[in-house]
Amino acid sequence: MKQIAVLGSTGSIGTNCLDVVESLSGSLQLAGISAHHSWEQLGSQSRRFEPRWAVVADEDLQNTVGRDAFSPKTELLFGPEAIERLASADEVDIVVAAIVGAAGLRGAWAALEAGKRVALANKETLIVAGPLVMELADRSGATLLPVDSEHSAIFQALQAGRREDVRRVVLTASGGPFRGRTAKQLGDVTPEMALAHPTWDMGAKITVDSATMMNKALEVIEAKWLFDLDVEQIEVVVHPQSIVHSMVEFVDGSVIAQMSPPDMKLPIQYALTWPERTAGISPRLNWTDTMTMEFHPPDFDAFPALKLGFEVAERGGTCGAVLNAANEVAVERFLTGTLSFNDIPRVSRAVLDTHEFDSQPTLTGLLRLDEWARKEARRWTP
Repeated sequence: MKQIAVLGSTGSIGTNCLDVVESLSGSLQLAGISAHHSWEQLGSQSRRFEPRWAVVADEDLQNTVGRDAFSPKTELLFGPEAIERLASADEVDIVVAAIVGAAGLRGAWAALEAGKRVALANKETLIVAGPLVMELADRSGATLLPVDSEHSAIFQALQAGRREDVRRVVLTASGGPFRGRTAKQLGDVTPEMALAHPTWDMGAKITVDSATMMNKALEVIEAKWLFDLDVEQIEVVVHPQSIVHSMVEFVDGSVIAQMSPPDMKLPIQYALTWPERTAGISPRLNWTDTMTMEFHPPDFDAFPALKLGFEVAERGGTCGAVLNAANEVAVERFLTGTLSFNDIPRVSRAVLDTHEFDSQPTLTGLLRLDEWARKEARRWTP
């Protein structure tokens, strides 16, 4: 019986993960859950699964949270340090790192340091500190498995051949709600329009990232570090149907693709049960239905965020931390009405171009630059 800790259990990935754990209750058991401030939902999850621990990361809520909302079998903890304690607990076998944004780095780092299997849904962990994270996993003996549908697809497809025989990987992108629009047509996009994703049901920040294609830019950076690739080995193609989640092309011309309906339960389950496959609750493709699958080149002029991803992956160093922080703040400002949609990549570009670059930063240095980039993005004006 594998003991699972889900960091960020109230978000989209977290709730899907709990459904998977429940469906595989004969082999998986929930040991711990965490949320930043959604304590009532966390309490409901506690009563449903009766985990040993539940963590509310926002310490200011200690006097607000109702203990009666939680199972009496669950120990209630508060603060970021409690997340690290949960992630590194001896009783935990697998940590699902699903806290959104750079805030998820601490929990993932603690789990890797403890030598856990980490099911990584928080792409910012690798974007901010990719080389340091991969070095830590190698040193501690931790196993790092991707939960993002695209990186899970690559991970699965890579098992069809030898790493040295890989020519390139192709990340697929849905194109978001604005596929086919020009930069001028994107000038009047509202938050409501950006949040109306045609394929995936995700949180607000990730949905806006999909609309700007910044999510794909960040996935390019993540793929570089996770799979030890040269930037020239990574390509992006727009695939509106979101059936092919990514592809690997080998040197002989053979292309291996991972395909399934657009649902996060499958990559989550694979990360939890790997190397085994087992029947689960994910939807299946119906091959008796007529279907069309399209593939289009991305439009770098309309979606300049994507170009930033390739540049940052090529340069490395401190660039990932700065790009990620600036984008997070820019998305917040767009959602609150103080920036336009097209300003999001402009802010990211401006902060990236003015930061003090370091090719081999420490974790402390990266965290310092994360804070600096957020301040710069908050005071940026069009």
